[in-house]
Amino acid sequence: MIGRRTLFGAATASVALGTMLRQQFAEAAETMRAVGGFTPRGADGRLARMATLDLESQQDFTLGFRLMQSKAIRAASMEAFDKVLARKGIDPATPVTVEEMLAMVEGEPSIHIGQRTWLSNQQVTWKTLQDHFHAHADEYLSEMEAADKAGPGSLELNPQMDIPDYARHEIHIQPGGYVGDPFAGHIYHYGTNSFYISVLGHNEQDQIQKATAARFPIPEDGKVKRILDMGCGVGQMTVALKERFPDAEVWGIDVGGPMVRYSHMRDRRLGVGVNFAQRLAEDTKFPDNYFDIVISYIIHHELPAEKTRAVIAEAHRVTRPGGVYYPLDFNNGGVKSPARPMYGRWMDHRWNNEVWSLEYHSLDFTAEIAKRGFTMVKNAKAALPGFGARHAIKA
Repeated sequence: MIGRRTLFGAATASVALGTMLRQQFAEAAETMRAVGGFTPRGADGRLARMATLDLESQQDFTLGFRLMQSKAIRAASMEAFDKVLARKGIDPATPVTVEEMLAMVEGEPSIHIGQRTWLSNQQVTWKTLQDHFHAHADEYLSEMEAADKAGPGSLELNPQMDIPDYARHEIHIQPGGYVGDPFAGHIYHYGTNSFYISVLGHNEQDQIQKATAARFPIPEDGKVKRILDMGCGVGQMTVALKERFPDAEVWGIDVGGPMVRYSHMRDRRLGVGVNFAQRLAEDTKFPDNYFDIVISYIIHHELPAEKTRAVIAEAHRVTRPGGVYYPLDFNNGGVKSPARPMYGRWMDHRWNNEVWSLEYHSLDFTAEIAKRGFTMVKNAKAALPGFGARHAIKA
């Protein structure tokens, strides 16, 4: 049996230890803030751990739920979809339009349960992240301010930029989108970890971007002095390219000021040395023939067709003769496809706020590139398996 003195002595020691640890935690957090970092729980490799165990647990739950949804719940919804098609005598392989697909699923709630659970989980993921970063705004703003003018690399913000209407919507239903919340980069980075794990696999260490960057083709003459990432988001691909080509001048541009600000802060923490700027992909401000490689990573389905054409023209202008243009994005589906993939495409458009995705799929993206002065490489290899391979060379 434990004696009373032993019990209370242990309790007293425990309280003292707890007080000491809290003091050390506060001192460590203050030191990190002073040097431009708010990572009181350290980092897991490249990923700064979330500042509280509660937030980390919440995100772990939403990630696990998303995995369950993407496997079991979605499978049940698609099984219900197949039963509806069979009952109506529709061949699952028959290409249909959006309107025809919607007529098929009207009044079939068993199909929609997968999308409803996905949507609710997405909303919880964003809300818990946004609530945390806004509750600790001073710390996170101080961290970004400390990094803004520090190297390696550089940051250019344009607070007076006239943000185009097409960029103002809340992509992926992320609150504030990429331009309307000062912590858009933070929210996007942590939120998209669950996007990746449910489709492509773990990405906490930028595994997807690093593997993709390693597959991007280079000019035939082997010269890679300057690289541009158009629509860089939080800079994971941009950083991966700089790590592959450490001696190159690498730029990442994005319309979202909060996105490039976060990108620069994270790049500084990693010590890589990318240049980030808040600029438009259709108006980069770079000189003619400046870059050896110009890439983009899954941005064109977020653009109206007219802007996609303008971005391709701008890419042609800034790519040097013999240089490579590789805009990575989804395979185009056309205006018709079998009912199940068409359903997924429409739900993504309607409920995930992919405003321009249907317009993107109606566009022959590869042909648009070829029309604007590029020579397309035949049988090009996909830098990201499952996505479109569009390897273009400027004559």
